[in-house]
Amino acid sequence: MEELQRQIIEELKVQPNIDPKKEIRRSIDFLKSYMEKHSFFRGFVLGISGGQDSTLVGKLAQMAVDELNERDGANNDHYTFIAVKLPYGTQTDMNDVEDAIAFISPSETYEINIKEAVDASTAALKQAGIEITDFTKGNEKARERMKAQYSIAATYNCVVLGTDQAAEALTGFFTKYGDGASDAVPIFRLNKRQGRQLLQELDCPEHLYMKVPTADLEDDRPMLPDEVALGVSYEEIDDYLEGKAVSETAKNTIEALFRKSKHKRHLPVTVFDDFWKD
Repeated sequence: MEELQRQIIEELKVQPNIDPKKEIRRSIDFLKSYMEKHSFFRGFVLGISGGQDSTLVGKLAQMAVDELNERDGANNDHYTFIAVKLPYGTQTDMNDVEDAIAFISPSETYEINIKEAVDASTAALKQAGIEITDFTKGNEKARERMKAQYSIAATYNCVVLGTDQAAEALTGFFTKYGDGASDAVPIFRLNKRQGRQLLQELDCPEHLYMKVPTADLEDDRPMLPDEVALGVSYEEIDDYLEGKAVSETAKNTIEALFRKSKHKRHLPVTVFDDFWKD
């Protein structure tokens, strides 16, 4: 294993092998501890996309809430998990969203269609003479979804959960201050295949964790698979994160994505940071 690969694995805390039951418990206990530490909060908020990561985080959050309420006595509903459906217009895979919510069984569910807000924002930019690309509009969608989640969290005194996992963190495959913004990330340390293992252990419907991953942010390329956008497969990324050898092409692509996306994994830079020296 080369030094950069070792550094990346250490930074992202990935283990080559996991016990799914123990990792489920670890995430649930982490979420419970967060609530207990910050007693002014009363639950979690998360957007549910119908994909693997939000399905997993949503289920873990609901399990944590259920355990907290059970601890505090019968019929206690002090803590809540709020699942949010956030389509842009009509969502192609909305059936998967509904199946994920049925699997999670959240305390509360809201649906907020972000189309009007996103379109108004892009129209305002255009009126000012700024024509944004379809790709940039995709980032507008991600940020509008997160804005809505924070508004819900503020209303109900909750914290916003993120779905960031090691494969996305490594490649920077998230929108800065969009899906990359959150208060707590309970599956940080797991790669994509390990997340599937947890969902299998939780008896999740197979089609939710075996579906082709897609951010589905671009109008011109709807349902574009993540692996096409990245230029490398999640299997290769996961192998790399587990310390295994991958092809030279995959290695170069992964490490280039890691270097390019460094700014996304860093807090806003100050004059005291040596961010630019690497």
